[in-house]
This record gives sequence, structure tokens and C-alpha cells, in this order.
Amino acid sequence: MDSAQTGRSVPAPTAVVTGGGRGIGYAVAAELLRNGCEVVLVARDGQRGEAARSALAASAGTRVRLVVGDLSSVRTVRATAQALRDSCPRIDVLVHNAGLWPSRRVLNEDGLEQAFATNHLAPFLLNHELEPLLTASAARVVQVSAGLYVKGRVDPERTPTGLDFHPVRTYADTKLCNLLLVPRFAERWQGTGVTVNAVHPGVIRTGLGDRGGPLGYLLKAVKLLWKSPEVGAGPVVRLALADEVAGVTGRYFELDQERPPAPVATDAVLAGRLWTQALELTGLEQTPPARSDAGGPP
Repeated sequence: MDSAQTGRSVPAPTAVVTGGGRGIGYAVAAELLRNGCEVVLVARDGQRGEAARSALAASAGTRVRLVVGDLSSVRTVRATAQALRDSCPRIDVLVHNAGLWPSRRVLNEDGLEQAFATNHLAPFLLNHELEPLLTASAARVVQVSAGLYVKGRVDPERTPTGLDFHPVRTYADTKLCNLLLVPRFAERWQGTGVTVNAVHPGVIRTGLGDRGGPLGYLLKAVKLLWKSPEVGAGPVVRLALADEVAGVTGRYFELDQERPPAPVATDAVLAGRLWTQALELTGLEQTPPARSDAGGPP
């Protein structure tokens, strides 16, 4: 029965975009707004986030909101999740876009390497913290991945604290960690209507990985040849909204095409180890799979 028959209006989908203050996140937010969504930007920098919200609100009005949230540690991710719960009565789309490509090893307040915490643990913890909202709305979760995951070599004993830090490969390592757990979340949410997929949106011209020195100047010059954030937003928004991918879950996409992950991302033993480790590092208990009101798998 549709809304015309019931006399009730259908609320616009609510989409949460992490790292929404600039780059691909901002472009994704703009496209989601053009498609009629209510959008909640999550940005660490409140001033930059407010500037982004204000710019989007010029055409979208009150359909765009800002949650200032830091995804750099377990404590701050939990605080961000609480702020989202306070701000969002429902979540129909969750886009994990926030990411970090560090040039040097930095440990966070938990003693964890910063890219590992932001790129890998933050989406893991947010998925768990927001799970009741996600399952209530049969949400779509989209993880912005990177083709560089194929260069990743994860060592669960060394990668979390950056003992194997490398200014290029650490980004690949942490993106691989994240991708390895996408099928695990798909399995967890089976029967709830929640879908989760990862997408490499292409080689996009953003501030990710910017650094000083001769290498930094060279990188900026090379980036002039890369595609714009608006182009990168397309594959992300497709997974978030398109009818043709409704119900598709646990998959990896390069642009608009589903691709089988490289063998390095299909190691079930490593995925299981990373899942258990993430539970321990975030202080979560192993809980049964989420279930819909209609009942899901035991």
C-alpha cells in the first residue's frame, strides 16, 4: 500500500556521510541531496563542516545537518555514534567515507596507529553502535574503499600499532583490513534487510595523502590529471540509492562494476582474526547476528 492510499507521507531517506566536509564526502552529500535525501554530514573539523553544511544548505535548506565527530579513537567514535543517535531518528544510508593517509607513524590515545583506527576500526565500531538504527530502516551501508588494497599486507600483530608502518603501504594495509570485514557484516546482517558493499570510486583528486616536500609537490602535480570528486561520488551514490543494486550485499565494486576481490581480500582466516581483534580493541562483546522484527537467522 503506497502513501497515497494510506494518506501518510513517506519520509525522505536519511543519509549519513562521514568525512562530509570536503572531497568525495562533500560531493556524495551534494548528490544525495539532489536525489531527495536528508543528509547528515559528519566532520571532525567543526568550522570546515559548518562551511560545507552552509554551502549545501544554500540549495537544500534544512535537509542538510552537521554532526561534529572525531573518528580517531574508540572514545571519540562512541561519542560520534551517540551524537548521530541523538540527531537521527532513522538512518537509511550510511556512507563510510572518512579516511586518512598518513606520512608518518602517529599513535592515537588508544596506542593504535592512526590510519588503522580511522580507516578500519572506526567503520567497524560505527556499524555496531548504529546497528539498531540500520536494521530498523533496512539501511544501505557503503564503504568507500581504494584499489590500493591489493598492495596491502596485514600483520595483526604489527599493523594495529604501526610497527610495520610505511608511508604508502599503511594506507593499503588499513583499507585491506576494512574490506576483509565487509562479507562478515553482510553475513551478520543477513535477514535484516541491511546491505553493505565496498566501492573503489576511482583515482580522485582530493586532499587525501597530501604532504609537504618535493614528494608533496609532485603528488599535487599528478593529481591535476585525476578525476574530480563529483565523478567519484557517482559510484558511491549508486550503491546508496539505485534500484538495480537493492538487496546486493557483501560485494566489492570498482566504479559501477562488481568485481571479485583480489585473493588477498578473501582470506577467511585473516578476516576472522581481524573481526575478533576489532571486538577486543573496541571493547565490544561478541553478540549474536542482528535480527529483523520478522526474525532473521539464529
